[in-house]
Amino acid sequence: MEVTTKSMPYEAWKDNEYIESLVKELQENGTNVIVGSFDKLINWGRSNSIWPLTFATSCCGIEFVSLGAARYDMARFGWEVARSSPRQADFMMVAGTIVHRMAPVMRRLYDQLAEPKYVIACGGCAISGGPFRKSYHVVKGIDEIVPVDVYLPGCPPRPEAMIYSIMQLSRKMRVEKFFGGVNRQEKIKDFLAAHPEESYD
Repeated sequence: MEVTTKSMPYEAWKDNEYIESLVKELQENGTNVIVGSFDKLINWGRSNSIWPLTFATSCCGIEFVSLGAARYDMARFGWEVARSSPRQADFMMVAGTIVHRMAPVMRRLYDQLAEPKYVIACGGCAISGGPFRKSYHVVKGIDEIVPVDVYLPGCPPRPEAMIYSIMQLSRKMRVEKFFGGVNRQEKIKDFLAAHPEESYD
């Protein structure tokens, strides 16, 4: 099943193997015809209007801000509603360095996001600690705190790369089963149980 967009051919995407394995995993148990049609309709709507929660702590945040300006214009994708409240956002764009004192706050914001929720780790600092990787005060990757859906490398990544990462998230959302089946909520529940919030205090 080729998951792509109108403006970009399937071969231009870089991680087709991952998306294909996700589709295969989700389709192993089969699906009801009516429920499957609702899945497609709901996922089409969700994937074309994902609202980010901005969580910018350093230079990656400046690159993310430029997405809203005229040159990159993220409004054409339906992402322009960057929220300041986690209760109104669909995904968290973690842009920048996360220190240990910030970890519980970030986890609390993640917990307040409405389901289904997603996370993009933006830049070297969010992915692995970046230039501060071996320092005592920086978290060695936000995947120790919250489950990450898309990793966006760079220091800082260009706005074009940020657009590409959100498009990848959109592709991932498009193939999910919203009703029943193999649901990502079980994986998230297991992750959060293995990483309790108390361990960041």
